[in-house]
Amino acid sequence: MEDLQQLKVFSEVIARKSFTRAAIALGVSKASVTKTVAQLEKDVGVRLLNRSTRSVTPTDAGQTLAQRLVPLFGLIQELDTELSDFAAHPRGRLRVAAPHGLSLSLLGWHIEDFITGHPDVHVSIHLSNRDDDLVMGAIDVALRIGPIEARDAVVRKLQPVPLVLCASPTYWARKGMPSKPEELARHEVLTYSLWDASPRLPFLIDGKTQYMPVRSRLDADDAAPLIALAVKGLGVTCVPEVLARAHLGSGALVPVLQDAMPPTIWLYATYAHRSHKSAALRAFLDFLTSSAGGFPAH
Repeated sequence: MEDLQQLKVFSEVIARKSFTRAAIALGVSKASVTKTVAQLEKDVGVRLLNRSTRSVTPTDAGQTLAQRLVPLFGLIQELDTELSDFAAHPRGRLRVAAPHGLSLSLLGWHIEDFITGHPDVHVSIHLSNRDDDLVMGAIDVALRIGPIEARDAVVRKLQPVPLVLCASPTYWARKGMPSKPEELARHEVLTYSLWDASPRLPFLIDGKTQYMPVRSRLDADDAAPLIALAVKGLGVTCVPEVLARAHLGSGALVPVLQDAMPPTIWLYATYAHRSHKSAALRAFLDFLTSSAGGFPAH
């Protein structure tokens, strides 16, 4: 290995899972990225990447190298951040991961105010529910709707997120609207798989949050398909109200059992320990916890 540039290029290919996307991120040609990785493999004497027309995946040796590079580049980034922060001025690229559905609301949270107020920060939004990119250093902060499990990361509570249980008018006409949570047992439910391994829904009963088992017809790790399928009449779903608001307003979805729903879950930000001194990250988190960054009102 001649220099750190080879390792940086290799890490970008791993993070982006593509030579083309790595080249775009680095601002160089795809041919340059391919040549650099090939030279690195020649230098170490072992193949690091499996290449196909559709994907790029690390070999066992490549995965080992990628994992070892995470703390190395973390230290380099931390040093660079500390030097930049002498001016205590947010700057540079801030890579934000958000679930596909949440991203639509994120873009509507007056995020233009953050960008306008921080002209030296470039925000890069990645649509993903995966936390691997956070661990591998491909993003700086991940926005997640809880509950979540922190894996070697800092977790910060940002905003309360009201839930809504809803279905289409055609579904309610066919199945009838439940008057109490127990009646959901006879309904077809579209569940959010990231919240719980078993199909169940939270309700506020006698002042406490209790979980009711339900019959899940379909589950997904993103709210967008749940909402879309609920609109089509496939079943009942429980999702963040802000994500279903347009359909609720148009009447395409009709809420039910609103008095029994728990008051909120929470929006969290998770970020690697190495990122905690970033002025850009601090400014972004402060923005999201402020009234300016909150969910828009009904």
